[in-house]
Amino acid sequence: MTKILGIETSCDETGIAIYDENQGIIAHQLYSQVELHSEYGGVVPELASRDHVRKIVPLVRGALQQAGIQPSELSAIAYTQGPGLIGALLVGATMGQSLAYAWKLPSIGVHHLEGHLLAPMLEADKPVFPFLALLVSGGHTMLVDVIGLGEYQIIGESVDDAAGEAFDKTAKIMGLAYPGGPRLAQLAEKGGDDLVRFPRPMTDRPGLDFSFSGLKTFAANQFSACDKSEQAKANIAKSFQQAVIDTLSIKCKRAIKQTGHQALVVSGGVSANLYLREKLAQLMQSIGGKVYYPRHEYCTDNGAMIAYAGYCHFKAEQPKPAKQHPIKVHPRWPLSEAFKNTE
Repeated sequence: MTKILGIETSCDETGIAIYDENQGIIAHQLYSQVELHSEYGGVVPELASRDHVRKIVPLVRGALQQAGIQPSELSAIAYTQGPGLIGALLVGATMGQSLAYAWKLPSIGVHHLEGHLLAPMLEADKPVFPFLALLVSGGHTMLVDVIGLGEYQIIGESVDDAAGEAFDKTAKIMGLAYPGGPRLAQLAEKGGDDLVRFPRPMTDRPGLDFSFSGLKTFAANQFSACDKSEQAKANIAKSFQQAVIDTLSIKCKRAIKQTGHQALVVSGGVSANLYLREKLAQLMQSIGGKVYYPRHEYCTDNGAMIAYAGYCHFKAEQPKPAKQHPIKVHPRWPLSEAFKNTE
C-alpha cells in the first residue's frame, strides 16, 4: 500500500502530510509564519528559512504519529523543489532527501504549482482530465490547459503583479494589517452601493493574459482622495475586489470557449475568496459546466498537495531509492517541466 510523505517549504508555511493511496490524507500538519512576518508587513526570506528549520522536524514526527505509522511503512518522500524562496526551498529539500537516504526511500522533487493544480483531486468530487485550471495566488496568476497528468500548457498569465499580490499591496496602501489580501476581502463585504468604477484591465483586447498592477495604482489614487472613513475604505475594497474578480471571470470565459473544456479547476490562495467562488460558479452554471476547488485548508500552501503530487510521480515513474547527490532546488521553474524532475 503506497504511502507518500509530503514536505512543503516554498515560502512562509511549513506543511507536512502523508497520503495513502486507499485512505487519502492520513496526516496533515501545518505551521504558518504569519505572526512572525506580520511586524514587517511581508515575508522576510531569511526569517522564513530559519523558522522552517525550527519547525520541520517536529512536524514530520507529528505527522508520523498522527498517521500511526513508522518510517518503514512509507513508500517515498516528496518535497517542494520549486519555485519559491531559495532558502526556504533548501530546508525542505535537505530534509526530504536526507530522510529518503536514511530510510532508503525514493525522493521526489515536486513543482509547487503542480501541487496546487492537483489539490482538487484530494476531494471526493474531483475533476477528470482534460480541464481548464485557474491558478491564482500571491505569486502566480495563470490559466492552464490541463490535458492530462504532466501535460500542462499555460495559455494565459499575469504580465506584472499576480492577483493575490495586487490584493496584498492594495491592502497595505490602505493601512490594513498583514496578511492584507484576506483582510481586504473581509473589508469588501462591508462595502455599499456607492462604488467607484474600476477598470477591468486587458479585457478590451484579445488574449488571455492578465495585468493587475494598474488596479493597485487606481486604488491608491482613490484611497488618497477619499475621506479615510471606514465606509469609504470598504467601498474602495469592494470596488477593487469586483474589478479583479470580474477580470478573472472574463478571461476564464474566454479560455473555456478557446479550449472547449466544461470543467474548471480553481486553486491557489485566492481560490478561497468567496466572491470569486460565487462569480465562477455562476459562469460555469451558465454554460452547463462545473467548477472544482480544493477545500479551504488546501487552498494555501500545504503538505497535502505535495504528498498527492508526489504520489502521482511515484505511480507514473516508479523511482528508485535515493542516493547521495547534490541537493538542487529551482526558485524559478517552468510549470511545463513539472513532470520531468524526479530525483
